[in-house]
Amino acid sequence: MSKKKIEQSVYRDAPVLLKEKGYISPVDLLVKMDRLTEKQVKDWRMKKISYLERVASGNLGKMNHLLKLLQRFAKEQNLKSSITVYKSWEKGPKQDLQFSKIRNPHMEKLHSTHYVRN
Repeated sequence: MSKKKIEQSVYRDAPVLLKEKGYISPVDLLVKMDRLTEKQVKDWRMKKISYLERVASGNLGKMNHLLKLLQRFAKEQNLKSSITVYKSWEKGPKQDLQFSKIRNPHMEKLHSTHYVRN
């Protein structure tokens, strides 16, 4: 998918998620854009997938572009950013979930930021 098509998808799908859920999360947007499946997200939440980028379709450059576009969209819509801690769903002690292979702090923050109406 070209960067232009990614931009079109973000600007088409983000408002839909905002209307449906009252917020936009990068994970939900990736599912809406068919870059992740609900099953992959569930498997990640259950710690069957070690980090989310491993199963997302598209290369890391395009993923970074998508996340920055979401940030820009949120700023344009005057949405408030809210860092969300993702914890595993399996039984026993809950563990922080990982988005990127090397736990890059910048990428972890981009992936875990939800955008809500002020």
